[in-house]
Amino acid sequence: MRNKIIVEASGRINLIGEHVDYNGGFVLPASIDKKIIIEIHSVSGEKCNIESKTLDKGFKINLKKIYKSKIQWQNYIIGVLYNLIVLKKLKIEAFNCKIESNLPIGAGISSSSALICGIASGLNYLNNLKLTNDEIIDIVSDVEHNFIGLMGGIMDQFTIVNGKKNKLILLNCQNRNFKYINFDFNNYKFLLINTNIEHNLADSAYNERVKECSEALSVINKKYNKYNSLIEVEENILNEFKSILKEKIYNRALFVIQENQRTHDSANKISNSKLKEFGELMYKSHYGLKNLYEVSCKELDFLVEFTSNHEEIIGSRMMGGGFGGCTINLIKENYVDNFVDLVSQAYLDKFHIKLNAFTVNIDNGITIKNIYDF
Repeated sequence: MRNKIIVEASGRINLIGEHVDYNGGFVLPASIDKKIIIEIHSVSGEKCNIESKTLDKGFKINLKKIYKSKIQWQNYIIGVLYNLIVLKKLKIEAFNCKIESNLPIGAGISSSSALICGIASGLNYLNNLKLTNDEIIDIVSDVEHNFIGLMGGIMDQFTIVNGKKNKLILLNCQNRNFKYINFDFNNYKFLLINTNIEHNLADSAYNERVKECSEALSVINKKYNKYNSLIEVEENILNEFKSILKEKIYNRALFVIQENQRTHDSANKISNSKLKEFGELMYKSHYGLKNLYEVSCKELDFLVEFTSNHEEIIGSRMMGGGFGGCTINLIKENYVDNFVDLVSQAYLDKFHIKLNAFTVNIDNGITIKNIYDF
């Protein structure tokens, strides 16, 4: 009898607090009911067979010969194995794995982090490794940095591992302190609208923003030498460096500091059911991402601006790394279908691209079901 498990790894939304996680800031994410489903069962020997039903692709790997692949999606799984076996010297049984998903790829809702979290959590459970949630988050971060090449923060991994049904997470990305936030969105829903475009510069521009923020912090610390992260810098202190920093570096830092404050304000507004005020902060976040951080694009801007003529929508912004992916919209539930019809046609007329739109609910993060395969 060999063990067999089903891992459900959720995607995530981020209500506000974009591009601040790698600056040690606060974010307000939640795990959602769109998931990657991973079936894993142990097998004898040293060879593993990995199948992705979503991609209709697969590969085999020998646990004694773990190397980075030239095929990028394979590295999400190989990276986990490399970390566990080569770096941590842990014993992993050979396994077969089937992956399927209703989590859109490239939509900015963390399909890649969900896959890595799911694989790491599943192997942890299957092999009784006793890794903590924080250790799994570290593994996923290592894979993303060193196998995928994306120098992001911990928001996605943390949310996927720790998400709870009907709870938002106010997370301090500097020290991982967090609290769950209760909410009542009443008759409003979160509608995600996928641009169905992903500009080629997305990953490179993301890493460039990380460097730009680091540069701003470095210049500020040459005078003050006391800040561990950019979000600790007060806006009036940043203004001292306006003529010293390059304009774009100043703008990056200004956005991060303001966005971090918007996250605190949003948690407060949501906790007190002040949804319209929260919606206004969503719009401010988007225009900061567009004008100061410069990670939006014409398709995302069009979708956000299109909502301004619909009073049933009280908040909208781009979500994720930028240059494509989704907008997140706070919309009256009974207006969703009507609005999707209108915006779909307008977007098609403007860009000759079909969009996808779907509502999401706040759901549990990683869940594992134990089955026995006789």
